[in-house]
Amino acid sequence: MLDLKELRRDFQGYEAKLKNKVEDISLSHLAALDERLRTLRVDLEELQSKRNHASKEIGLKKQRGEEISSFMSDLTKLSEEIAIKNQEASTLESELQNELAVLPNLPMDDVPVSPSPKDNVCIRSWGTKTEFDFAFKNHVELNEKLKLFDFARGAKLSGSGWPLYTGLGARLEWALLNYMLDTHRKNGFTQIIPPLLVRPEIMYGSAQLPKFEHQLFKIKDEDYQLYLIPTSECSINGLHFDEILEDQQLPLMYTSYTPCFRREAGAAGSQERGLIRTHQFNKVEMFCLTTPEDSPKIYEKMLASAEEVLQGLQIHYRNMLLTTGDMSFAAAKTIDIEVWLPGQNRYYEVSSVSNCTDFQSRRSQIRFRRKNEKPQLVHTLNGSGLATSRLMVALLENNQQSDGSVLVPKVLHRYLGEELTVIKPCQIR
Repeated sequence: MLDLKELRRDFQGYEAKLKNKVEDISLSHLAALDERLRTLRVDLEELQSKRNHASKEIGLKKQRGEEISSFMSDLTKLSEEIAIKNQEASTLESELQNELAVLPNLPMDDVPVSPSPKDNVCIRSWGTKTEFDFAFKNHVELNEKLKLFDFARGAKLSGSGWPLYTGLGARLEWALLNYMLDTHRKNGFTQIIPPLLVRPEIMYGSAQLPKFEHQLFKIKDEDYQLYLIPTSECSINGLHFDEILEDQQLPLMYTSYTPCFRREAGAAGSQERGLIRTHQFNKVEMFCLTTPEDSPKIYEKMLASAEEVLQGLQIHYRNMLLTTGDMSFAAAKTIDIEVWLPGQNRYYEVSSVSNCTDFQSRRSQIRFRRKNEKPQLVHTLNGSGLATSRLMVALLENNQQSDGSVLVPKVLHRYLGEELTVIKPCQIR
């Protein structure tokens, strides 16, 4: 959430910056609400002052034995007017908070200004596209003989968009997850296992609510009102909800593995079958809380840790600095790490590393305190480290051989057994 005090200084200037992210955004209604509320609060202070003065006068008149019935009538009217205005102020405050809650974070100055993802900037790449001297297959075609996933039975269980990993597919997925967690722990991240269901205020704090309500799976009955996490960023951001940390505790660097759940799996065309877009997918997350001055340094550390995973797997990737219009709601700056998928003939994002500055911490009231200073908001940063579904596609498609087998990257051998270096068609599981 943005700082209302800062917005007040220059509503038009902030509106211009936000338009770089959401073209049709307007702060005029917010500014009008804020002005009405501030005027109303001044009126309330004056009325409360009058009531206090009248109460003292009535007390003195009582002591002197004077008639007070007419004064009591005036006091009652004042109290009624104050009650009405308090209710109006409460309504306006709620409207104002709702307006603030749907405003996106401000983009940083070094983010390219454009509404289109076509203007994203490639700032770094590693490796080269895989070249084949045979007719290569996409991962769905490869799976027909490898039998790593059972999409039909997954659909039988839950409908389309819910994958079922089986045999070596399940083992390979687990190997990837362990390899990534080991990498991030080595780089200073503390592993946690958070809940998959969280309360509405935790979703609000991570900026999922109210903006993305329609994209979330939720449990709502007489006993529970909980949301399935679309990313463990939500859970980890909520770890320190409404806390004041000491500056010596920072940075806090977390990593976790969780399944992630999203209602909108996207349009499933011929190019996006299988694991490309699903309602449930596995992801290793990185999440950091730090001081404002250290957030750029932590950002680079998170990016490097995600890149290390791909370099170990020997998968070609590129880093794309997203435009203002392509960034997420909460992000002030985002770099997407994209891998080349031969079967789709395009790059796909497997990690999105974002600096959210104090946007989430203001909603969650996560602060830190330096010695003898007032508490201030932390900066939060998040990054996929990585999401495995598209990473699995990249691994299979880029490492396929002419006979339909797939080479297993060396860094995964110790998780699968040193003898399992190739996944072959019709291999006994």
